[in-house]
Amino acid sequence: MEQGRIPLLGEKLPTFEAQTTHGKKKIPDDYRGKWLVLFSHPADFTPVCTTEFVAFQKRYQEFRKLNCELLGLSIDQVFSHIKWVEWIREKLGVEIEFPIIADDQGKIAQLLGMIHPGKGGEYG
Repeated sequence: MEQGRIPLLGEKLPTFEAQTTHGKKKIPDDYRGKWLVLFSHPADFTPVCTTEFVAFQKRYQEFRKLNCELLGLSIDQVFSHIKWVEWIREKLGVEIEFPIIADDQGKIAQLLGMIHPGKGGEYG
């Protein structure tokens, strides 16, 4: 797979290391032998992103029964992710059990082709 574009089904995910709410992860090595749903959100503490994370968490055990793990990603720092997960637990009574990548430099999003090369803010 060429770097800088979204991987297609059946293509290997580029190898990278990421800081997450569960410590450092080596992607895809830490998920070898499993399906992985890597999804992104624009920012922590936003209503739609919170709803999506809660919906993923409510189905997390169903994903795990299918040998599938969830992994979130945004450009927020890991501290923001941790505070957001705490807020979700305190305000909504839902414990987010899957890790969230802190891509505060946007390098992972660039590597995976998640940012249009001719669009966007500071990364575009």
